[in-house]
Amino acid sequence: MNSHPTRRSFLKHAALLPFAAAAGLPLGTATAAVTPIKRIGGAHLKPSLNAYSFLDLLNANAKDRSQGVDLFQVCDFCAKTDFEAVDVTGYFFPGYPKVPDDTYIYQLKRRAFDLGLAISGTGVRNDFTTADKAVRAEGVARIKAWIEVAAKLGAPVIRAFADSQPPFKQWQEASGNASREAVETWLADSLRECAVHGKKFGVIVAVQNHGDFISTGAEHLSLLQRVDHEYCAAMVDTGKYNTPDPYVDIALVAPYAVTWQIKELIGTAGDSPRTDMKKLVKIIRQSGYRGYLPIETLASGRKNYDPFVSAAKMLAELRAAIAE
Repeated sequence: MNSHPTRRSFLKHAALLPFAAAAGLPLGTATAAVTPIKRIGGAHLKPSLNAYSFLDLLNANAKDRSQGVDLFQVCDFCAKTDFEAVDVTGYFFPGYPKVPDDTYIYQLKRRAFDLGLAISGTGVRNDFTTADKAVRAEGVARIKAWIEVAAKLGAPVIRAFADSQPPFKQWQEASGNASREAVETWLADSLRECAVHGKKFGVIVAVQNHGDFISTGAEHLSLLQRVDHEYCAAMVDTGKYNTPDPYVDIALVAPYAVTWQIKELIGTAGDSPRTDMKKLVKIIRQSGYRGYLPIETLASGRKNYDPFVSAAKMLAELRAAIAE
C-alpha cells in the first residue's frame, strides 16, 4: 500500500485545519473535508414553524385531549398565519418515542397538504455523548425508526442532537469526562449509522447545535467532517452558539445547512439580544441557502407568553427581512 499522501487527501486535510484550529481541536482528528451544499439559482427562503413553539399546549393536550392543541391544530394555525411549512416535532405524536401508526401519519400528512403546507422536518431526542453504549444504541434505533416516519410524512430532514440530554447537564458529565475526540467519535459513528439508514429513505439527518458539545460553528463542522456522509448535514440553531458573536458562527455553518431553527434571541447568554432578523437573513441569503427557515419561539420564563402571538410576530419580522 502506498503510504504517501495523495494530493486529494492533502487538500482534504488542509481544508480541516481552519475549523480544527478555531475550535481548539487536535489537528488530524477527522479524515475528510465537509463540503458546502451545492445550490443553484440563488437564495430562496421559505418560512416554516417548529411545533415546539407550542410546547406547553401540546403537552397539555397529550395529557388531556380537551386541553391545549394538537399537531393538527398547529397546522391550522400555520395556514391561517400564512406559513409555508410546519416542522412536526416527534415528541408530540401519540405514543412517542414509539412510532405512530400509519393512519395517524397519513392523516397529518393529508391535513398539511389540504392546507397548502409542506412538512419541512421532524425531530427526536437522542444522546450520543453518553458513555453508556446502550443509550447511544437506543438513540440510533429511535432515529432510524423516525427516519421512516419522516419518509412517510414527506419530510426531507430529521433533527438529531449532538449534545447531552437530561439527566446530564453537559457532555463532560455524560461521557464520564472522556476526551473530546473520543466523544466526537461516538457521535460521528452513531450519526453515520443513522445517515446510512436515512439515505435508504431519502431523509437527511440534520445535526443540531445546542450549546453543549456543539457550541461553536467550528465544532459543528468538525463533527460533520468526522461523520463524512452525504446524508448528514447541519441544522443551524441561531440561539445556541455560545460565542461572543454567534452571527460569525452562523455565517460559517450556513453553507452546510439543510434546515434551521430561527430563535427570538441570538446566542445562549442570559442577556442575549433579540435576533437582528435583517442581519440574519442577509447572512443566510449570502450563503445561497434554498429552503425552509423554521422559527421557534420559547416561553423562556415569560408569564405572559402566548405562542400564537409570538410566532405571528416572528413570522412578520422574518417576512419583512426576506422582502428586503
